[in-house]
Amino acid sequence: MNDTPGWASPGSSPSDGQEPGATGPAEPAGRPGSAQPSPPADQPGAQAPDSGAKWSKEQPPPAQWSAPSGPPSPGQAPPPPPPGPGWGAAQPPGGHGGGHGTWQAPGGYGGWGSQWGGPPPAAKPGVIPLRPLGVGEILDGAVSTMRAHWRTVLGIALTVAVVIEVVVILLQGFVLDERTGTAALEDPDATLDELTRAMGDALLSSAVLFLITLIGTVAATALLTTVTSRAVLGKPVTTGEAWRDARPRVLKLFGLIFLLLFIALGVALLGAVPGILVTLAGGGAAGAGLTVLGSLCTGVVALWLMVRFSLASPALMLEKQGILKAMSRSAKLVRGAWWRVFGIQLLATVIANIVAAIVVIPFTFLAAALSGDGVSGFLDGTGDFGWMFLIVSGIGSVIGSMITFPITAGVTVLLYIDQRIRREALDLELARAAGVRGYGPGTADPAPGS
Repeated sequence: MNDTPGWASPGSSPSDGQEPGATGPAEPAGRPGSAQPSPPADQPGAQAPDSGAKWSKEQPPPAQWSAPSGPPSPGQAPPPPPPGPGWGAAQPPGGHGGGHGTWQAPGGYGGWGSQWGGPPPAAKPGVIPLRPLGVGEILDGAVSTMRAHWRTVLGIALTVAVVIEVVVILLQGFVLDERTGTAALEDPDATLDELTRAMGDALLSSAVLFLITLIGTVAATALLTTVTSRAVLGKPVTTGEAWRDARPRVLKLFGLIFLLLFIALGVALLGAVPGILVTLAGGGAAGAGLTVLGSLCTGVVALWLMVRFSLASPALMLEKQGILKAMSRSAKLVRGAWWRVFGIQLLATVIANIVAAIVVIPFTFLAAALSGDGVSGFLDGTGDFGWMFLIVSGIGSVIGSMITFPITAGVTVLLYIDQRIRREALDLELARAAGVRGYGPGTADPAPGS
């Protein structure tokens, strides 16, 4: 998909019988002020050319002529029919409406037919119409991709989710639960060293699990990007085809994700450095407050950067770009639409996590009831959960990931396509790639989405 400049609607040409620039119909003959032919001089009642014909002072007001009430005289054409429900059906008083209700372009121009009722619907070869999309259309497109290609989408999501959960369960069961201890965080008599060690163990465990989940998410995103892009064109794709198309870009995608994480964490920690230095110098509460304030300020900057570069992943996969070029493309596409991109991605994440939680929470309570001290121990945080809890809760996490992966990846890809349609007229290229006929600069500009 090459970059194409602009998003321009086709212009309109002047109406037949009018000079360019004219804004209304030609002046009808017989109106005051129009040139009238003089009767021949040899006819009775003829006047000399220099006398000039004069209109009577009693004339009907302009633009309020009414049709004769009686039947038309022989040789007189019948009055035109009333205008149809389309364009020109309602005219302001004094206008020249009528007769345009059934206008049809010569030769069916652009595929339009019958009455002028507005622009034709946009082509929809796949899961979205080829025009600027609204919020609901982006979300519906992600869900429609799951329905249309459910074998491929759920197969990819299930495979990635199972691999992630198996690794997480093994790490938690053999490594993290034995070598990390967080009991000191619940002990009011714990010393500062014990609290520091417990916090370090908790952060280490969370970081390892997050890293594993991130790797799986990147792999799922790479494969589902290909599936969603094919779904937009209405073309089927198998898991093997998605993998062959995404495989050359997977390493670069990992590099992109880790670079973005490094930037976000670096910016967020940069704001905490002054407070940490004050704390080490003996600032106490002032240093802690400065650390929190600085982290919040730089956290906002990190969030802004992450949204700005959020479309870099589909740019890298679909445009075959490098890491830095993909980040530059994302910044260009998001410019001027930061709040819209942020809001849609946040909404998609919330919806996906709510749906996943509906599945995960019952499995978590079931796992707690089957192991350790039961549900009461789980709610109190004092239960000792073993392999049964990890396995049963892991099954719930797999099912939840099968829902969140396709929705979040699909929304990101469709946002990328939507921004390119709005800025670069990508819909024309997509229509040609999908084999849609009569779709191009010769047709009317479709109504943009919200």
